[in-house]
Amino acid sequence: MTKQPQRKKACAELNQEKRYRTRRRLTIRGVLSFFIVLTFVRAAFMHRYENMFVCVLSLALFCVPMLIERSLDIDIPPLMEAIIYCFIFAAEILGEINSFYTIIPGWDTMLHTINGFLVAAVGFSLVDLFNRSERFSFKLSPLFLAIVAFCFSMTVGVLWEFFEFGADQMLGTDMQKDFIVRNINSVSLNPDGLNTVVHVPIESLVVNGEDWMQFPGGYLDIGLIDTMKDLQVNFIGAVAFSIIGYFYVKTRGKGKLAASLIPIVLDPQNNEPEEKGLKKKAPDREPNADQSRPINQNDEKE
Repeated sequence: MTKQPQRKKACAELNQEKRYRTRRRLTIRGVLSFFIVLTFVRAAFMHRYENMFVCVLSLALFCVPMLIERSLDIDIPPLMEAIIYCFIFAAEILGEINSFYTIIPGWDTMLHTINGFLVAAVGFSLVDLFNRSERFSFKLSPLFLAIVAFCFSMTVGVLWEFFEFGADQMLGTDMQKDFIVRNINSVSLNPDGLNTVVHVPIESLVVNGEDWMQFPGGYLDIGLIDTMKDLQVNFIGAVAFSIIGYFYVKTRGKGKLAASLIPIVLDPQNNEPEEKGLKKKAPDREPNADQSRPINQNDEKE
């Protein structure tokens, strides 16, 4: 009798916590969605159809966390979900449509760092969910989980750079932003043909009759520096979360920061079907067990 009130109280507290977290999620998603709709209307009046497509894509991406929760039967922490929403808004609406990539220095670098952190969290979460599931027989150490999360993040970062390069080459975009180069360090400029670096400052540069030293201010590197910089900051974000995830698994639940970023399995929904299945299978198992021991059955009858 004492367990039932405790269970009801625990369920009430759990439901209240779920409602509170749902309100926070809807508030963040609703506010950002409102600004996206305003941006869509503005783009429609200005006949900027590409920006309208970006707005629709952003709203579609906002539905991804909810779909992942339902399909994988997990619960994404509100902080993690809020970071995802803000990242999508900052990348698509502020970065692409409002030109924050070019207006604000370091905007792209900041987003790639956050991206490395988030993707490492996603990779870590997937492997950690498998690691804790009873359906899988293997168990991974905390260090291996951290390494897998790091490798997953770096792989996604490399694939994204492939996408940027392919878009620039085939679609004529400029996703790999240019950098101004004022010095050239190359062995190809060595007049003796030796493997010795020659440092040549760029003092004059004329392209199509225009002096590029006046504008843009030097030679344009088309993508290489941007790609390597993006991978470097992706590396920093991946390492940061891998370290956090390592200590989270090591202490299992004591890390508040990692707990607010790592999805959890919805145990109440998963355990109930399993318990029902065990209850249904229990009568079938008892006769089999009794048949394997006829002597004990006779003893019981006697």
